[in-house]
Amino acid sequence: MSDQSTPTPRTATYAAAGVDIEAGDRAVELMKQWVGKATRPEVVGGLGGFAGLFDVSAFKRYERPLLATATDGVGTKVAIAQAMDKHDTIGHDLVGMVVDDLVVCGAEPLFMTDYIATGKVVPERIAAIVKGIAEGCVLAGCALVGGETAEHPGLLDPNEYDVAGAGTGVVEADGLLGAERVREGDVVIAMAASGLHSNGYSLARHVFFTIAGWQLDRDVPELGRTLGEELLEPTRIYSLDCLDLARRTDVHAFSHVTGGGLEANLARVLPAHLDARLDRSTWTPAPVFGLVGSLGDVARAELEKTLNMGVGMVAVVAADAADAALAVLAERGVPSWILGDIVTGSGRAVLAGDHRA
Repeated sequence: MSDQSTPTPRTATYAAAGVDIEAGDRAVELMKQWVGKATRPEVVGGLGGFAGLFDVSAFKRYERPLLATATDGVGTKVAIAQAMDKHDTIGHDLVGMVVDDLVVCGAEPLFMTDYIATGKVVPERIAAIVKGIAEGCVLAGCALVGGETAEHPGLLDPNEYDVAGAGTGVVEADGLLGAERVREGDVVIAMAASGLHSNGYSLARHVFFTIAGWQLDRDVPELGRTLGEELLEPTRIYSLDCLDLARRTDVHAFSHVTGGGLEANLARVLPAHLDARLDRSTWTPAPVFGLVGSLGDVARAELEKTLNMGVGMVAVVAADAADAALAVLAERGVPSWILGDIVTGSGRAVLAGDHRA
């Protein structure tokens, strides 16, 4: 007879594979207080269901309600948040990227859902991310009705994560904004960005870290703060400002300046027979944009098609509404200025001149 013992089978578990369900449950408990702040009267039920519920009976007052939807992420800006171990603002960026796409057509953002994928669920970190999303939803006037946190061991490192979100809004068909409303002689109004927002971070990171060799804790006199603080500055959320502007003045179109820059994004809301004539001398980009250009020897054309250059949102308004529009934005604390006008052309937005020193 053999004296060899039979090996004891090893029982596989989800936890042994790297997924901690209990940590996920703790994260949900921690985030509840923040999700509860990002609500609207139309929200039905609370956190924990398989789907978020939203009462649309208010749509009865619409003649022809159109639902608008958008989805986005924040790109490689998450790498800055992870490196700085500061996670309570990246959700703010996520909301801005989604709701400010919705409002371009005149839609009121109603609700959002989020998705967080991470290598390891750290409840406090997940709760901090959701806190930022909830605070962003409050600023946008929409509800956070649900989301998903997924643990992906082996695919992402324990401290890595990515975030994405989707939003839904509503607009009356007769109030739909866009290229069909834009007319020759309209005025183009720029709304200032808070910084890089959430686009072009692959270029910025390459310039600051790879080419210049800077560290996130480097104090940068031109910025008046550390590099990390500048790069983590939250995206400005314009949705309520734009909705108020559209209610009180004659707005024909909005353009959210994200990937592709000012010219490419504004061209998306122009009819084929008109151009937007834009003047660089009307503003001075914030120092961070000049630093990316000078440290990386980046050509102006490359900067302008990658970064927002200090303009985060654009409104196209009737010429006789320009002064009123500027007054509304000033009242709301949004720095704004006349950027250019609409002229006969071929559906392009064209920048001319040089920025003010």
